[in-house]
Amino acid sequence: MNIRIWAVAALAFTLTACEGMSEREFFGTILGGAAGAAVGAQVGDGQGQLAAVAAGAVIGALIGGDIGRQLDRADRQYMENTAQTSLESDPAGTSREWSNPDSGNAGTITPSRAYKKDSGQYCREYQQTVTVGGEEQQAYGTACRQDDGTWQIVSN
Repeated sequence: MNIRIWAVAALAFTLTACEGMSEREFFGTILGGAAGAAVGAQVGDGQGQLAAVAAGAVIGALIGGDIGRQLDRADRQYMENTAQTSLESDPAGTSREWSNPDSGNAGTITPSRAYKKDSGQYCREYQQTVTVGGEEQQAYGTACRQDDGTWQIVSN
């Protein structure tokens, strides 16, 4: 029970901290939190898993927010275009790179396992790196194909 209270408090803190953020910092915080929660969900079971999900979400949100503060709109567009193409077309384990020559920021996306949900929706797990100012960050996540053919990051 205490773990659940801690998880809810951590999530509330993270969401409250979003107030006053720039759009890119907010975007990074949300994506980082979702990716961190997905990684945490792979650890343990029962209450231990709940704690890992909460910790992963908070850590991911903090890292994602930091990256988001540093990525501009063009960086995000390069990253998004690369992710859409990679998730749709690339075989598992194949990395696709993106870079913004104006900012010097860059990254990769590497799709892995693909699967079909009971609802019929196709999803893929992926690994992503983002290099900002020479410092590389890694994230893991899941994206699912929407009705319009685009891929959207989802939490597990």
